[in-house]
Amino acid sequence: MSFSFHGKEVRVPGNRPEIGSKMPSFSVFDKNNNLVSLNSLLSDKPLLISVVPDIDTRVCSIQTKHFNQEVDNHNEINFVTISTNTIEQQNNWCAAENVQNMRMLSDKNQNFGKALSIFIPELNLDLRSVWVVNSEGVITYKEVLENQSDEPNYSMVLDHIDQMYTK
Repeated sequence: MSFSFHGKEVRVPGNRPEIGSKMPSFSVFDKNNNLVSLNSLLSDKPLLISVVPDIDTRVCSIQTKHFNQEVDNHNEINFVTISTNTIEQQNNWCAAENVQNMRMLSDKNQNFGKALSIFIPELNLDLRSVWVVNSEGVITYKEVLENQSDEPNYSMVLDHIDQMYTK
């Protein structure tokens, strides 16, 4: 599978995990620079992970704000946004956009991106993607966008959550 970033083809080594497989272990950093692992994110609620390459770009900002608004209506999920931005950049974005409740996590060490084979070495960014992981750590939904300028299919992931996890 090839990926494009601003019209340029980029190489992303490895194979991305498939639906039905275990989410690879990873670690990222929270807004206080504390290490956060996959296990600490798993709970009795499904985990929705929205991955954006750079929070300070238009499409990434749109994606993050859109999911943030949508998940306010979905208290049955645990939601995080991950980017390779520094914690300071993420905190500045949240302050500028008046976002207070969203959990932003930094993949500044590329551990998450490399674990999922979504890290773009030449750009030092993760591929735009969306993942849903159940309480056992199994991937039940994934969307890895080929064109990094496209937004994910919001309704598809939210419909998946509604069908799989609401009673």
